[in-house]
Amino acid sequence: MSKKTTINEIRLNLKKHDRSKRRSNEIKFVIIHYTNLQSTLESLKHLCNPAFKVSSHYLISENGLIFNLISTNKSAWHAGKSKWLSYKNLNRSSIGIELQNKGHKYGYETFSKKQIKSLLNLCLRLKKKFKIKSNNFLGHSDIAPLRKIDPGVKFPWKKFSLHGFGNWHKKKLNLPKDINLSKKNMRKFFFKNLHKIGYRYFSLNSPSFRDKYIIKAFKAHYNPSNKSIKIDKKSLKISHILANSL
Repeated sequence: MSKKTTINEIRLNLKKHDRSKRRSNEIKFVIIHYTNLQSTLESLKHLCNPAFKVSSHYLISENGLIFNLISTNKSAWHAGKSKWLSYKNLNRSSIGIELQNKGHKYGYETFSKKQIKSLLNLCLRLKKKFKIKSNNFLGHSDIAPLRKIDPGVKFPWKKFSLHGFGNWHKKKLNLPKDINLSKKNMRKFFFKNLHKIGYRYFSLNSPSFRDKYIIKAFKAHYNPSNKSIKIDKKSLKISHILANSL
């Protein structure tokens, strides 16, 4: 994989990011998004318009062109209300990367090979520069599952992980033999694993309407072929593998 990456620098209005600078060691995560807009030009206009209180550090077009919109020493407004592990509102602790994609609003597309190649090159640079842990490359839906679904089931998380970005279930692992797979125990076991992985916004002991959003976010990342919002056995095993690989 080539380490050379074309970067087009575009300066955003100062109102589109936090004015105060942040230290390099504050940056712990890279968050992947899709734009949910119909073209790169429209996305640039949206991300550069002060009227919209949203921004990201980078935008990658369908052709793989990378636009550096905000300096990484500033916090962009991309993560919003979010949680992962002990972190809350991850703007301050993360770098946001938008992938041009029409999204579920206008016709969700497969991410192009050029786009993913550029993303991999960019992530390699960021990982080395800021010493970001492999497990800390996440999707917007991972950190904000109650309100976000991007980058969605078509994002190639398995391929991404093979290059050292993001967690993945790399080996087979059987469930504990003494586990009681009643509906109640299955839920507790599954969400206990998710809590260890980093997911939040749920109670370990009390089921709620939020459960389906967490399950959906987890499956979009690790078991995208299963569209159900119920806890299936494969997802249960995957959660166990991931939780025990940390």
